[in-house]
Amino acid sequence: MVVALDGTVLTVAQPTLQRDLHASFAQVQWTSTAYLIAVASLLVFAGRLGDRYGHHQLFAVGMLGFGATSAGIGVAPGIGWVIGLRVAQGAFGALLQPATLGMLRAAFPPDRLGMPIALRTSAIGLAAATGPVVGGVLVTQLGWRAVFFLNVVPALVMGVLALAVRTPPPGTSSGAGSRLDVPGACLLALALVCLVHTLVEAPRTGWTAATAWGLAGFAAAGAVFVRHERRTAQPLVPPDVLGSRAVGAALAVLVTASASLSGALFVGVYYLQDVRGLDPFGSSLRALPLAVAMVAAAPLAAVLMRRFGPRRTTGAAMSLLVVGMLLLSRLDRASSDAAVGGGFLLLGAGFGTAMVTATAVVVRQASAASAGVAGGLQQTAMNVGPTLGVAVATTLMTFTSVTMGPALTVLAGVSAIGAAFTRRLPGRSEVVPAPHLPSGAESGVRTRA
Repeated sequence: MVVALDGTVLTVAQPTLQRDLHASFAQVQWTSTAYLIAVASLLVFAGRLGDRYGHHQLFAVGMLGFGATSAGIGVAPGIGWVIGLRVAQGAFGALLQPATLGMLRAAFPPDRLGMPIALRTSAIGLAAATGPVVGGVLVTQLGWRAVFFLNVVPALVMGVLALAVRTPPPGTSSGAGSRLDVPGACLLALALVCLVHTLVEAPRTGWTAATAWGLAGFAAAGAVFVRHERRTAQPLVPPDVLGSRAVGAALAVLVTASASLSGALFVGVYYLQDVRGLDPFGSSLRALPLAVAMVAAAPLAAVLMRRFGPRRTTGAAMSLLVVGMLLLSRLDRASSDAAVGGGFLLLGAGFGTAMVTATAVVVRQASAASAGVAGGLQQTAMNVGPTLGVAVATTLMTFTSVTMGPALTVLAGVSAIGAAFTRRLPGRSEVVPAPHLPSGAESGVRTRA
C-alpha cells in the first residue's frame, strides 16, 4: 500500500515539483520513468534473493531503504537529486514487493492463498483511490515535499517490525546453497530496461527508429535470456516456473488486464476533463466506482475462485473488463454520470477479480523455494502492463485525431486476448501442488494458517 500510494500521490505533485525546482517537463517525467525502469528490471532478481536469504530480511531492507530514500527526496535540493534518489527508491521497491508474496506463500498452504492475496489487492485498490485526494491535500497545504515524507514513518516502522520477527533461516529447499544466476539477471534486466524505456518514450517522441531499436534490443536480450535459462544448471527462473503453462497464462492475464485498465484510465481522464470539461477533483469522483469495485471485488474473487476455480473466475473477470471498455467507448459529451460510473464499475470489478485469481495461480503453482521469483514475475507483469497500455492508448488517440472510441475498442480487444489465455488456467478439480517445505515444517504452517 505504501508503494502504491507513493506512485499515485507523485502524479499529483509533479506540476508543483516542476515549478519549485525550475525543472523541464522531460526532467519531471524522468522522476517517474527512472523509478519504473529500476523497479521493473530488478524485481525477479530481488525475488531470487528473497528465496535464498529469506523474504523477511529482504522485505525489511526494502522497507527501510524505501523510507530513507523517500526522506532524501523530501529534502533534495535539485531535480537531479530527485531523479537519482528515485532510481535508488525503485531498487528498494524491487526488494520489498516480491517479498510480500513470498511471505504469504510461506505462511499459507496453496489452497488458502486466495483471501490473503485478495486483502493485499484491496489494499492496493484503497491506495489508488485515496492517493489523488491525499496527494492533492498535501501538495496544496504543505508543498510537493510532503508527499514523500508521507512514506517515511510507515516504511521505517514496518521495516523494524520485519527485522524483529523471528523466522527460520532458509534451508536448502530455499536455494540457500545455490549459485545466483547473475548473467541471467543481467540479461533479463537489459531486456526489461529496453522494453520499459521504449514504451515510456514512444508516446512522447513517436514510434521512430530509436523506439524500433529499443524493441529490437528487448527481443534480442529476451531471446538470449531464454536460451541461457534453458542451458544453465541453476537458472534465475526455475523450470517449475518458466515451463509452467498455468504460470505463463496467468502472467499474460496480468499484463493484458493491467494494460487495458491503465489505457482506459488514460483515455477516461481525457474524456472527463477535455470532453466533459471537469476539473481533476470532479474527474476523480466520476472514476471513484472503479476503485470501490476493485476493493470490494478482491475478497469476493477469493470466494469465487474456491468455488468455481481460477479458470472460470478469471474468464468471467476478463469478460467484465471487455464489456466495461466497450461501454466506455460509446460515451460522448451528453452521456450521464451513471453511464460513466457504470463503465468504471465494471472495469474495477473485472480487474480486481482478475488480479487476485491470476496472482494466486502464479504464486501457488510455484514451489515455496521459488515463491520470490514467482512474486517478482507477477510484479514485473504489473509494471510492464500499465506502461504498455498507456503507450497503446496514446498512440491510438494520436492517430485517430484524439478520438477515444477506437482506442477503447482496441483496449477491449487486448482484454479479449487475455480472456483467451484463461483457458490454460487450472480448473476447480485440478490438483494444486503442495508447498515444498523442509521436513516437519508444513504442519506448523498449516496450523498457524
